[in-house]
Amino acid sequence: MTMETTIDPRVIQQAAEQLRGAATSGTPVAPVRDLISAGGVDAAYAVQEVNTRHYVDSGRRLVGRKIGLTSLAVQRQLGVDQPDYGMLFADMDVPEGIPVSLDQVIQPKVEAEIAIVIGRDLPHPDLTTAEMIRAVEYVVPAIEIVDSRVANWDIRIWDTVADNASSGLFVLGAVPRKLDGLDLRECGMVMEIKGEPISVGAGIACLGSPITASLWLARVMARVGRPLLEGDVILSGALGPMAGVKRGDVVEARINGVGTVRAEFAANGN
Repeated sequence: MTMETTIDPRVIQQAAEQLRGAATSGTPVAPVRDLISAGGVDAAYAVQEVNTRHYVDSGRRLVGRKIGLTSLAVQRQLGVDQPDYGMLFADMDVPEGIPVSLDQVIQPKVEAEIAIVIGRDLPHPDLTTAEMIRAVEYVVPAIEIVDSRVANWDIRIWDTVADNASSGLFVLGAVPRKLDGLDLRECGMVMEIKGEPISVGAGIACLGSPITASLWLARVMARVGRPLLEGDVILSGALGPMAGVKRGDVVEARINGVGTVRAEFAANGN
């Protein structure tokens, strides 16, 4: 995976501006795949990188990464053979207990995940499994509020990658857990909305393990020049199916061995 593409840079810029405009206006746009698909997934990552640079230059702060498409079934559905990634900015973090305003997103859905916080820089593209495990400072449960700037979630791989892996907001649990004695593969999850179960899964859904998914991410990030750094957050991938959410909903995810996280969605526009 590289950032190189044969697509006209003006087309990359055009797609980036469309997605950025949708984020600013709150009005989703048509898919961008017809603009960029000839350049393959590299073109989509080039669009993402244009917007990442724009946001960083504008003062937003990178605090981690998210992994998407960790489910083999979803990969097959989109015709790809690997996950994708997106950037996490500090202003995407919603502290637990603070109501989530749906005015911040366009077409929100929720996923339950295990978030991994890194305790050291990971600059090497040949990072080993042992090094990845050693780098994990702690884990917490997370609710990712995914979103799409593409109208009606009409996405293919080029659309979601270009759109920062359909990122939105995230809520982290407040009680960290060390990896010692914790097998993330076997951590079962149930996510409920207003007490009704709407998604179940386990750590094994993330490429077999959230550690494996995070190792993939760390290697790729080192290769593309945005390595994971000490303190970065990794949203390691959905443990079960995502679900729609609306104003007034209360979402709670319980992950065995990892803990519980709760997201409350404001009932009004505040």
